[in-house]
Amino acid sequence: MRNFIIRLIVTALALAITAFLLPGIHVEDGILTLLLIAFVFGIVNAIIKPIITILSCPLIILTLGLFLFVLNGVMLLITDELAGGRFDVDGLGSAILGGIIISLVNMVLEGLLGVNEDKNKQKRVEVID
Repeated sequence: MRNFIIRLIVTALALAITAFLLPGIHVEDGILTLLLIAFVFGIVNAIIKPIITILSCPLIILTLGLFLFVLNGVMLLITDELAGGRFDVDGLGSAILGGIIISLVNMVLEGLLGVNEDKNKQKRVEVID
């Protein structure tokens, strides 16, 4: 549960940074709004993205993985439609750039906060002879 809350906050922060950097992405002000949009974005990435990724696998292989950037942009556009006017993406170009920025910010913040670390790696047993 702790990792879920941290990931939600990190994604909300990444969305805020992306909206600040890109003029084509707009987010309503408010922490609760950002958390709601981050939750919707997480649900879209957890449910819809794997299905679309499997269906577009030949295209991903053909473009050597570059089509994944387009898929990330499409996930942002789907989030835009589901957010009910609180989140606005102007077009596919802004969505693709936004997906790249969100991915980079998520990667950096989750690495700094240690969200992806396995709990078993932290526990080390020393053998005393």
